[in-house]
Amino acid sequence: MRGLILFFILFMMSGLSGLASANESKEQATKQQTETGITAVIEVKQTIETGLQSFLERALTEAEGFGANTVVLKINTFGGRLDAAIAIGELIRSSPLRTIAYIEGKAISAGSYIALNADEIYMERGSTIGAAAVVDGSGTQIQDSKVVSMWVSEMRSAAEATGRNPDVAQGMVDESFVVEMSEINRTKQAGEILTLTSKEAVLIGFAEAETESFDDWLASLKPNRVENIEPTLAEQLARFLTNPAVTTILFILGISGIFIELFVPGFGVPGIIGISAFGLYFLGNYVAGFAGTEHIVLFVAGVVLLLLELFIPSFGILGILGIAALMSGVVLAAYDTGNAFQSLGIAFLVAIVIIVIFVRLFKHRGVWNRFILKDSLNTQEGYLSHEIKQELIGKQGQAITPLRPAGTILIGGKRIDVVTNGEFISAGSWVEVIQLEGIRVVVQQTQPSSEAENK
Repeated sequence: MRGLILFFILFMMSGLSGLASANESKEQATKQQTETGITAVIEVKQTIETGLQSFLERALTEAEGFGANTVVLKINTFGGRLDAAIAIGELIRSSPLRTIAYIEGKAISAGSYIALNADEIYMERGSTIGAAAVVDGSGTQIQDSKVVSMWVSEMRSAAEATGRNPDVAQGMVDESFVVEMSEINRTKQAGEILTLTSKEAVLIGFAEAETESFDDWLASLKPNRVENIEPTLAEQLARFLTNPAVTTILFILGISGIFIELFVPGFGVPGIIGISAFGLYFLGNYVAGFAGTEHIVLFVAGVVLLLLELFIPSFGILGILGIAALMSGVVLAAYDTGNAFQSLGIAFLVAIVIIVIFVRLFKHRGVWNRFILKDSLNTQEGYLSHEIKQELIGKQGQAITPLRPAGTILIGGKRIDVVTNGEFISAGSWVEVIQLEGIRVVVQQTQPSSEAENK
C-alpha cells in the first residue's frame, strides 16, 4: 500500500514538473517574441487585383522569415476583383502572425473584406468601411442571386472568424437585408448598402479604435523595429500588366501585330509590336506567379504553326492547331481563365477590324501576292503576242469567201481572216474594218469607195 502511495506521489510530481517545464518554455517563447517586437507594414492601396495578391503572398512570407510578430496592412482602396480579394483573405487568415488592418482612408467593397479577415481593425478618423456590393467593370451593380449569395457568405464568414457581427457584414453586400444597430441608433433599411464611418465602426465593435494618424498609432504599439515591405519594380509592373483592361489592350496589339505581319509582310513594326505585347503579357503573369515556361512554349508553337500554314498546304489543319495552341498558351497563363477568354474574345473582335483596315490599305503588299504573277505582258512593256494591225481600222476590202460570220477578205493584195458582228456577207461583197479585238478583225458590209474600186 505504501509503495502504491509512493508511486502515485512520484507520478504527480513528474506531471507537475513536466507542466512547469512546458509553461516555462511557452513563457520563454512569448518573452522572446515580445522582445523581438518586429512589426511589418504592408500597403494595400489602389485596385485589388491578382498582382496585389502575388505581392502580399511574398510580403507575408518575408515578414514571417525575418521574425516579425505583427503585420500591419495599411488599407486605402475602393476595391477590385472579388477572386483576388478572396485569395488575399485566405492568406491573411492562414498567417501565423498577428494581423492588423489599419484603414487610412477607404476600405470599400473588396477592401472591406480584406480588413474583415485581419485579427484587429483600426481606423483613422474620417475613414470608412463597407459598400461591398458586387459590381461589374462599368460599376453597375450585379443582381445575380448566386454571385450575391456567394459574396454574402464570404463576408459573413470573415466577420464570424474574427468575432465581428456577421449581420453588419451582410448589410454591406445585400441591399435587401435589414440590420438593426442599436449601439449607434441606426437601422440599415432595405434598398441600402451599408457603409460605416470610423466612429460607427468602433461603437458597434467592428473596429478596435479610432486613431488620429498612422505614425502616432504605430508608435503606440511600441515595436522594437518596423520593417516596411515594398513591392519590387517587377511586382509593380506585374500589377499593371495583369490588370484586366491592360491585358485586353495587350491582346489587341498582339493579335493585330502578328496577323498584320503575316498577311502584309515586310513592315516589321507590326510584328515587333505584336510579339512585344504578348511578351509583356507573359512577363506580367510570370512575375505574378501565374504563367510558366510551358505556357510560353505553347504560345510560340502556335505562332510557328500559323507561319507554316502560309507556306505548307495542310487544308487548314496547321492553322487550326496553331490558333488552338496560341489561345491555350495565353489563357492558361492567366490567373482566371474565364476572364482571359473574355478579354481574348473582345481583343479578337477589335483586332479583326484593325487587320481588315490595314490589309485593305496595303493589299498590294499582301502575302498572297507572293503566289500571283504580278508582271503584265503588255505592249507598253515591249511584249507582242501577235502582229499589230492597228493600220487596218477603216480600210476596205473584198470578201473572197462567204463570211458566216468568219471568213477571209482581201485588202491591198493581202489575205486577212476576219469576222462580222454576226451577219452573213456573201463572197465578193465589199467590207470595212471597224474594230480590232486582240487578234480578231471585225468587219461590216459597206459600199466601196472610189479609191477601193480603183485598187
